[in-house]
Amino acid sequence: MDTAETDTSGERGRCDTVGNGSRAGPWAWRWPGSCSGGLAAATEGTPFRLGIIGLDTSHATAFTKLFNDASDRDHIPGFRVVAAHPHGSRDIPSSVGRIPEYTRTVAGMGVEIVDDLSALVARVDGVLLETNDGRPHLEQAAVVIAAGKPLFIDKPVAGSLADCVAIYRLAAEKGVPVFSASALRFAAGSQGVRGGSIGEVTGCDTFSPCSLEPTHPDLFWYGIHGCEALYTVMGPGCRTVSRTHTDDFEQVTGEWSGGRIGTFRGIRRGKGGYGGTAFGTNGVAAVGGFDGYAPLARAIADFFTTGKAPVAAEETIELYAFMAAADESRRAGGGPVRVADVLEQANAAAAGRLAAIRGAKP
Repeated sequence: MDTAETDTSGERGRCDTVGNGSRAGPWAWRWPGSCSGGLAAATEGTPFRLGIIGLDTSHATAFTKLFNDASDRDHIPGFRVVAAHPHGSRDIPSSVGRIPEYTRTVAGMGVEIVDDLSALVARVDGVLLETNDGRPHLEQAAVVIAAGKPLFIDKPVAGSLADCVAIYRLAAEKGVPVFSASALRFAAGSQGVRGGSIGEVTGCDTFSPCSLEPTHPDLFWYGIHGCEALYTVMGPGCRTVSRTHTDDFEQVTGEWSGGRIGTFRGIRRGKGGYGGTAFGTNGVAAVGGFDGYAPLARAIADFFTTGKAPVAAEETIELYAFMAAADESRRAGGGPVRVADVLEQANAAAAGRLAAIRGAKP
């Protein structure tokens, strides 16, 4: 494995194992106190320094408050956002217009505003990639990964399935911990069902708002929330996806292995919200709710503490393949699309993306 070049001016040291205890080479992080020192070690010593990329989303201010404001009832000690690179989307008005306000907000919480992305990465121990626009995520993530810094990527992982695959491949090549999730994944109801509260899951229906952004695949922008809740409950293993689209609604149906069926309803008119129903061998339960950002922030803190992602890369990639397959189904008039076929195409495209980053031919 090639060793990523890293800035050494602020690093806390290195160790030979991470997360699951596997050998990881000289890139690996030595967490505060020891390789497995955990949150207690971070709390007792110097705070784990976090950097944010992208101040074009309210998630950036929410996470900063949770990590920096000791008076917040959900404050997470041992971590501190110390620097932020404000630039996210360059051309999505709803994102660009938020940057000045959110920049002032995080600066008011003691965060240094850094215009250069590489300079930001050099100042911190781990990075929250919050840019609302998924299109620059591969380029931004590549800088963080090259520096060997653990990385949380907020939704969407990227602006295309190919870029999503490329990010995870690049991280795996460099041995850098990466994970992504919507806050809905960590809602108590969904996690309970995932943990077996209703026995084996036989099916699930979720819903969420689903505004569209022309620069992104239809469900990547906001439908990701309901789709992630669906995958939290169902897990990976979806074979085919079909979709019905109207101006105001989406109905996406996936057929999982074993004949299980999971659906997502996207809402653009009328009463919206987040929710759903899971069906199991021992019961039925409400899922898909939103419990705020604190559960996700705690999962992020655990990730930075251990170096172990709470969501497997394979599951996240399949989730995005599910959403990409829904777009293909719409183009095909609503017919079923095989997830494996969509992934095959994305894998080939990802190879080209990575070759461009490496400066080599595919």
